[in-house]
Formats: sequence, structure tokens, C-alpha cells
Amino acid sequence: MGRIGQVHLKSISNRIENAEVVAVMNPSERGQSFARNYHVGEISSDPDVVFNNDEVEAVLICSPSDTHAEYIQRAAQAGKAIFCEKPLDLSLSKIQEILDVTEKHQVPLMVAFNQRFDPDFAKINSMVTDGEIGDLRMIKITSRDPSPPPIDYIKSSGGMFLDMTIHDFDMARYIANSEVSEVYAVGKNLVDPAIGEAGDIDSAVVILKFENSVTAVIENSRQAAYGYDQRLEVFGSKGMALADHTKKDNHVLLNEGGIHQSRPMDFFMDRYVDSYLNELNAFIQAIASGKPQPVTGDDGLKATKIALAANQSMKENRPVKPEP
Repeated sequence: MGRIGQVHLKSISNRIENAEVVAVMNPSERGQSFARNYHVGEISSDPDVVFNNDEVEAVLICSPSDTHAEYIQRAAQAGKAIFCEKPLDLSLSKIQEILDVTEKHQVPLMVAFNQRFDPDFAKINSMVTDGEIGDLRMIKITSRDPSPPPIDYIKSSGGMFLDMTIHDFDMARYIANSEVSEVYAVGKNLVDPAIGEAGDIDSAVVILKFENSVTAVIENSRQAAYGYDQRLEVFGSKGMALADHTKKDNHVLLNEGGIHQSRPMDFFMDRYVDSYLNELNAFIQAIASGKPQPVTGDDGLKATKIALAANQSMKENRPVKPEP
């Protein structure tokens, strides 16, 4: 029942008709109190309230990253469908163990790459798929947070590429519809020296080369003075399509001082409201219909491989091929 757990609980309780929250596990009283406001039947600090509950058909794992592997394995062994926030783990070998366990127990696993379900980004992807921009040549992704997370979070996050840019790696791979053959990354500390002291960066540019000759350029920053900046551009032989950053409202004021508009959204909690609802609906509909999940554990593994290659590239100042 952290920030994203609360978003998902509200969505299922208020906006999704064919699902019900049966049980919530959260270690703190604060999170448990939030769940009580939504009249959840069983609330505990013990994960057994979820994994050993016969009523539970699906588990949403919204806990810290270092708990994901354990909880996925327990959910799989209990025969539950699994929805897990990124990353599945920070280790490729551990992720492979996760995939082996879910395959062994034949349980669905969806990774929460929510940006695929953003209406604007989904529209861009459909334009590429439908050939409206012709042969895809370039992808440009801008992702800038309004402010960095707490230092304690950064220390356990796995680093910027595994924590933040991993969404952009997945989005680029999704739109290119191809695998990454080479990664070149440059990272700096330009926002807060404490982030560097914690072993991370706060500003980066990454170039991805794909097997189908598409190139993607990703630019990240942990701080943008004007708000949450999320943009996606695709360029092809017939034209270009752009999803600009989403503003708080769409008014435009023109006067002698210039042209004035609203700021972008504050952060991911308000920018991606629709995408969080859409991804949960997709997860639940796939379970109900018996169809494959739209974002798989293999998607999570491949995005992590790109992130680790970016880390290596940055440290060694050279292009790196992701692990096969």
C-alpha cells in the first residue's frame, strides 16, 4: 500500500467491475489503514493472508523491488495469477528463476510497464503498426521527473537505468517491434551531488540500435523545473508523430507578454492515471478470457538486459551488446 499500491486499490474498488480486493498485506499501519477505508476483508502484515487465501485468484505485487522475486515465487507456487511492478528483480539470473517458476506452475505473469497503456502512447504505437508514418526510422523519448526521489530510495533502486529508464527501454522496444542489438549510454550528476555519493546518476542520454535498423534516443533527468515532462516522437519515411507532454489543462493565453499555457502534470501519479487503470483492465481481462498477458515476464527480462547494458556502457564509455 505504497503510492502505486494505493492507486491500484482505488482502481479495483471504484472503477473495475469484474474484480474485488479480497486481502491486502502491508507492513505498516499507515498502509493497512488506507486499505480499511476501502473495506478490504482481510488486512495484515503477514503475506500469508494473500498467498494462503483460497479466495485470491490474482496477486498484485507493489512492494519494494528487492521483495518481488520472493513474492512472485510464492504466488506462483500458490497457483495465483501475478501482476508485478517493475523490475522483476535486479539480477538476470534471479529473473530467469522467476520465469522458470511461473512456467512450471503455469500461472500468468504480467509486468507493469504501464506506459504501453497510456492512450497517447498507444495511439503513436498504432500509427507505427498501421504504417501511417511509413518505414520507422527513429524514436525519441524524453522522460524528466519534476524532482529526484529520496536518497534512501535511490540507494536501493538499482540505479537510474533500472529504476526510471527501464520504462523507456520497454517503450522503445515495444514501438520498434525489434530487439536491441547495441546500447550506448552517457550519464552524469548534474542535479544533486548526494545522488552521486549514493552511487547513481541523475541525468542521462542513451542510444539504442535495433536489429531492424531503427535507432532510439532516450533522454532522462531526475529534475525539471517546469514539471513532469514525458514525450514520445517517432519519425518515418512518410512523416512524424508526436505525443507531447500532458498539461494540467489546455488553455492558452495570448497577450502582450507572450503566449502562456499551463505547466505539465506534477508527476506520474496524475500523468498516468488512465494507463494504470487500462493496464489493470488488460491484466484482468486476459485472466478471464484465458488469453496471454499483454506484457510478459520475458518483456521484463529483456528490458532489464538493456538497462544492465546501459550501466556497463556508461561505466566503460563504449557501446555494449545486451546479453542474448
